Amino acid sequence: MIPFNKPYMTGDELYYIKDAVARGKISGNGYYTQKCHEYFKQNIGFRNCLLTSSCTDALEMAAILIDIKPGDEVIIPSYTFVSTANAFVLRGAKIVFADSYHNNPNINADILEELVTAKTKAIVVVHYAGVACDMDEIMGIANKNNLFVIEDAAQAIDSYYKSQPLGAIGHLAAFSFHETKNIISGEGGMLVINDDFFDQRAEIIWEKGTNRSAFFRGEVDKYSWVDIGSSFLPSDVTAAFLYAQLENLEKIQSRRKHLWGCYYKGFQELALGGLVKLPHIPDYATTNGHLFYLICDSIEQRSELISFLKEYGIHCVFHYLSLHKSPFYKENNQTKRLIYCDNFADCLLRLPLYYELDMEDQRKIISLINDFFNKR
Repeated sequence: MIPFNKPYMTGDELYYIKDAVARGKISGNGYYTQKCHEYFKQNIGFRNCLLTSSCTDALEMAAILIDIKPGDEVIIPSYTFVSTANAFVLRGAKIVFADSYHNNPNINADILEELVTAKTKAIVVVHYAGVACDMDEIMGIANKNNLFVIEDAAQAIDSYYKSQPLGAIGHLAAFSFHETKNIISGEGGMLVINDDFFDQRAEIIWEKGTNRSAFFRGEVDKYSWVDIGSSFLPSDVTAAFLYAQLENLEKIQSRRKHLWGCYYKGFQELALGGLVKLPHIPDYATTNGHLFYLICDSIEQRSELISFLKEYGIHCVFHYLSLHKSPFYKENNQTKRLIYCDNFADCLLRLPLYYELDMEDQRKIISLINDFFNKR
């Protein structure tokens, strides 16, 4: 079986975990947590960041930081994972779903302005497959209407909008280090803080609503409960695992982007013949090799292709279902019609892509998919 995903281990994870244990502090905000923070600041260029137990936690912190209250409206794409919406629903927000572009699963910036009302508090963008949203357009709309922008950059490590790293453009951003991502820690995430207005409160929320971190730095003589918060910080064991991955970021990314390019080249004839659609990368965006997908003509064709590849031991999967059609949303809101989002939900198929994907196996996948479409 050629799996859809296989977590990659660099070989240093257990070494750093052992070192973390030997240091005698394996709870949150330890030696390796700080090492990871410094890596992201110095090597990626993030202004400030905090590791979290998941990307979901980072999004929930963002919702608290921008002070979401019942009745506030938050605009998000419908083609995304449920955490993007849940983080703000938990604070009482009303979710306003936006459609995708016709050729790109990302939120359609051209229609955002018409979704803004007097109750709108934030726009949450999702850089699907590590491909940037149109951030100049989105930030312009946000600044004009005094809105916050949150980047859901779960899939977007080491990807760029023009020359800016994704996650460094909005007011706040959330990353994932789940085992399906390019850089992993099993479970894990990170909040990126691009506005110094949020620095102090973010650390307090991160530490269960206390000023504990300030106490350990000697800035206060005791720590106490000063705000709402939760246990958002991960164990230093998790951070140690992540640090081993970060040290190999360039190697991992080089391999994944090579595999992505081989897929893209391998399906050119199908695309030119109109038999399948390939990922669209706008001029302002890059690809980070997070995932490769094809767009089929229909949900029936996609299901047939999945079954066909399964017969040859190849595991391919679809992705998100439209959140605006989900039972939870429909129970409390009027049904919306978002045709491009629904098309991606029905027709997008993800192919195996992971560091250790054998080139012979990849050629087999490409050959079989070409055969499938050419014989129809």
